[in-house]
Amino acid sequence: MAQQAYVTETDNGGSGPERRESGLRRLMDRLKGLVAGLRGDPRIWRRGIVAAALAVILALVMLLHAQIPNAVGNLGSLTETFLPWLGLFIPVLLLLALVRRSATALIAVLLPAIVWLNLFGGLLVDRTGAGGDLTVATHNVNADNADPSGTARDVAASGADVVALEELTAGAVPTYEKALASTYRYHSVQGTVGLWSKYPLSGVKPVDIKLGWVRAMRATVTTPSGQVAVYVAHLPSVRVKVEAGFTARQRDKSANALGEAIADEQLQQVVLLGDLNGTMNDRALNAVTAQMRSTQGAAGSGFGFSWPASFPMARIDQIMVKGLEPESSWTLPETGSDHLPVAARVKVDTSS
Repeated sequence: MAQQAYVTETDNGGSGPERRESGLRRLMDRLKGLVAGLRGDPRIWRRGIVAAALAVILALVMLLHAQIPNAVGNLGSLTETFLPWLGLFIPVLLLLALVRRSATALIAVLLPAIVWLNLFGGLLVDRTGAGGDLTVATHNVNADNADPSGTARDVAASGADVVALEELTAGAVPTYEKALASTYRYHSVQGTVGLWSKYPLSGVKPVDIKLGWVRAMRATVTTPSGQVAVYVAHLPSVRVKVEAGFTARQRDKSANALGEAIADEQLQQVVLLGDLNGTMNDRALNAVTAQMRSTQGAAGSGFGFSWPASFPMARIDQIMVKGLEPESSWTLPETGSDHLPVAARVKVDTSS
């Protein structure tokens, strides 16, 4: 008896594969019709005006995002936080242009596509290198972490020479210290942030980011290749509220204070590790981002989103450098936190 191929039945009695194929054929027919219509059907230019207008607006939002005011609900910063995701509207508008058989809309969709690629196309290229002599990592471990010991072991397993932890609670600090003691000989905890290192620490001190309690610190790490100033920071959280919009005034104030501290640093080689509660696109972090490079932007692969861990949508956990050359940057596997750890490998300048 001949073997019969299995075909999924659909509601109208047709086969699943056949329906998919016919749907694709219809889409291709529309595209062919659109191309053919360019030759003689004037309606093809008049249709899809709304889709074309939406495409132009999308392009302008991405191109002029820095001009969107923060006066009302910090709308500019909110847009910049999730700016890469605006690219999801491009295929939707493209499909709408094809369905409407609109040459005007089809051409207009090219505008946001070009702008998006100009802003983020470089992140789609793997820029990681094999060099570097110092590996650093940072992780917001979450104050409500149910497994601090396991989280500490996971971060240590990354092979990082220097690890920064944020959102430490007084009760959990001894657990982290015990779990990391065998890997990191040197460490210091200042308020709710801490630094663990395989190399000696000196010049350790809290950094005032205008909060009234300690959520940032600074230390000199003496690596085999030279001294590096390492800053650890956990900037205040931001909130999205219906009545107030994107509230981030305290975060912005702390970012300015952190930027001033880094600008006053005497060592030429500086690393910033921490949860900044903002992306590199967010203008509110300009006091920091204007003087430092993102390791992910310079030597990563992809966007490196770190939050929320269950479905990362933004990179708010940052590794930034000044006077150091980023070689590679990546996210680490999920732990018991709502953030993903991030790591980077950098080259220390031995002449500094």
